[in-house]
Amino acid sequence: MRSSHTTLATLMICSVFSFFAVKVSAKNNTDSLSVNNKEKELKVMTYNIHHGNPPAKEGVIDLQAIADVINSQSPDLVALQELDVLTSRSGNVDEVKKLAELTGMHSFFSKSIDFGGGGYGVAILSKFKINKEERFTLPFKEGLNAEPRSLAVINVTLTNGKKLDFASTHLDLKDEHRMLQVAEINKILGNRKGAAILAGDLNLTATTPAMKILEQYFERSCQENCAPTIPDVDPTEEIDFIMLKKGSPLKVQSHQVLNDIHASDHLPLVVTYKY
Repeated sequence: MRSSHTTLATLMICSVFSFFAVKVSAKNNTDSLSVNNKEKELKVMTYNIHHGNPPAKEGVIDLQAIADVINSQSPDLVALQELDVLTSRSGNVDEVKKLAELTGMHSFFSKSIDFGGGGYGVAILSKFKINKEERFTLPFKEGLNAEPRSLAVINVTLTNGKKLDFASTHLDLKDEHRMLQVAEINKILGNRKGAAILAGDLNLTATTPAMKILEQYFERSCQENCAPTIPDVDPTEEIDFIMLKKGSPLKVQSHQVLNDIHASDHLPLVVTYKY
């Protein structure tokens, strides 16, 4: 028969092990909680790719050069402008599909015009699975010559489980059209619930009247002393922007224009957000 002293000793040893097991479990739970609460990053790029034609190489289509620029930054979301899909100008290649293959990302194309036997417009690349795709035709002023423009919007789920709308566009050169187009973008995205990012070649500057309309709902990633994005050699103007819808729970961590990049006539803009 086991003595009472032996039983008591066994109970004490079990209690000690139980105490340390609880401590270890509590520590692991705390560590897990701290990891879950750690701020995450979202890297976004916008890039007008000039249909994959480097300015110094007339007639040449070099999508690998565009993909190399994108891959060098490893962005989560990319807004692209001036893409050819199955056009004679670019060798009947689906540039959106090809760039998706070269970057290993999901893609969505929004055709703006019929061109060269195919389509020409804007696109989005995404590391995240795309929940929803939307294409919107942007308005223009009646009686004034215009090239049709469109807005591409996708919805994705971020790593914290929250959803985000991400949009790519390329606005018109004429202010009369741009004023209508930014008002339409505000109407489409401004009143939606949830976070949203608008990116693209807006063909305007920070002081253009149309920008003031956009800023009713969106905030530029850079507010002062912002680097120009065009042309690729000795750039002089900032016309490519990444803008966060006001009230979105993201904060700008960095804003960078990539210099000495000559795969297109525009320089790529990369913004990293924390959330």
